[in-house]
Amino acid sequence: MPAQAAPPPPRLRLALCGLLLAAPLMAPAQAAGSAPLSADDIAWLHRDTFGLDSATIERYRELGRTRFLDEQLAGGDDPLPPAVAPLINSYEVYNTTPAKLVAEYHDEQKKVKDVDAADTSAKDMAKKDFQMYRRDLYKQSEEVELLRAVYGSNQLKEQMVWFWLNHFSVYAPKGGVGLFTTDYEENVIRPNALGKFKDLVLATLESPAMQIYLDNAKNVRGKTNENYARELMELHTLGVNSGYTQQDVQQLALILTGAGVAPRRGPNVINGVDGGFFRLRPGVVRDGLFVFTPNKHDFSDKQFLGHTIKGSGFDEIKQAVDLIVQQPACATFISRQLAQYFVADNPPPELVDAMAQTFRNTDGDIAAVLRTMFLSKDITASYGKKFKDPTQFLVSAMRLSYDGKPIANAAPLVNWLHQMTEPVYGHITPDGWATDDASWSSSGQMAKRFDVARAIGSGRNRLFAGDDGDAPHAAPPLLNGPLFKQTLQPTLSAATRDALAKANSQVEWNTFLLSSPDFNYR
Repeated sequence: MPAQAAPPPPRLRLALCGLLLAAPLMAPAQAAGSAPLSADDIAWLHRDTFGLDSATIERYRELGRTRFLDEQLAGGDDPLPPAVAPLINSYEVYNTTPAKLVAEYHDEQKKVKDVDAADTSAKDMAKKDFQMYRRDLYKQSEEVELLRAVYGSNQLKEQMVWFWLNHFSVYAPKGGVGLFTTDYEENVIRPNALGKFKDLVLATLESPAMQIYLDNAKNVRGKTNENYARELMELHTLGVNSGYTQQDVQQLALILTGAGVAPRRGPNVINGVDGGFFRLRPGVVRDGLFVFTPNKHDFSDKQFLGHTIKGSGFDEIKQAVDLIVQQPACATFISRQLAQYFVADNPPPELVDAMAQTFRNTDGDIAAVLRTMFLSKDITASYGKKFKDPTQFLVSAMRLSYDGKPIANAAPLVNWLHQMTEPVYGHITPDGWATDDASWSSSGQMAKRFDVARAIGSGRNRLFAGDDGDAPHAAPPLLNGPLFKQTLQPTLSAATRDALAKANSQVEWNTFLLSSPDFNYR
């Protein structure tokens, strides 16, 4: 079949978009006997992963569901996928320490300041160069995360990394936040994605990205800023209407005074943890660029969530986090958020209760909570009724279309996700991107998704462009191959089969499949 095809007729394109907006698919019946895995297995894997590839199918078949799940929940060292390791390692934001990125950032800022203000043309050019520098760092961070999501062998962990990045959302374009987003993903979220929830909360609290984004770096004795304290309880741990009061917010803000980002003092900022520029004093706590400074902390006793926390410095923060995650509301809130993402917009209350009980019994062990959810009947009973958000759609489309084949250029991935209005680190407010069906199923969103589906399915999308910008001629991927036949073909709806039968080329066939409800619901 030809690699190129004319755009599908408007009537057919509208029909496909209408098909996407129709009612969700019914739960699939048992697959045909020749299929290597049952329909229930495939449904389970569609929830466990961003999207299926041949390696995942093979590993699942080898281990069986429970052992496969336990292997994923163990986490491990999470090495870079060999196919894309060189590309990820090439990014400055990945291979440069946050401290050195800060130093380089200030050097770039200084170039703007050093330009004579009277030379408006040169000043404008310097400002433009600085903005391009910032945008490039942000784009690199997005590409690293999307490459991880597409090629990561532990797909449940990759989903949890994205889930927590969205749950503990930061906005890269704000101030210097974008300097720390890759470090936030790699060294804060990823190591704690399947661990204890309180460790994850503390790790995000100590991240420069979070400290700057929610203004706690400005929260000091005598001039408190309640922004982070409020969001820590409302969005990160307890949820609204969970029993805490405005006084609890104010007291938590006092507890958090003095926590911030280490100041930059001279060129030694790029050296080691201490860097020779921040002399440790009694009570100072330092971890990377996070610092707790006693002389900026309010040492008064606090009344928080019904308990007295004695003024003692950094230990107050650890006590407060312990109190928060021990609240029954925290177990329920986090369990419901997970079930809404993986199972249904309105998950069964019995499932949420079982997950919350596991959370309480295990001191907030994320892997144990996920195990309760993934071994429940609800994980597949609702299959076909959960609409993919743009990230899930993009990553699953790439995994099906290229099945582990390494790309050379991740820029199109970033562009497509921006086109579908869900950029990584791009949500301005701290509530993160919505994960419910209604937020992503408008006709406008479907039109954008159709265009992205065609770009992926055409093969002519610059995914394989080299450093010189030249993109070799690429035939469209053969989506109707063995992977499709194992995972999607047995349960295709009649409407999707009819649409595929009308395709005049491989490009159209790919586009129609990726645009179908069968692919867009999971």
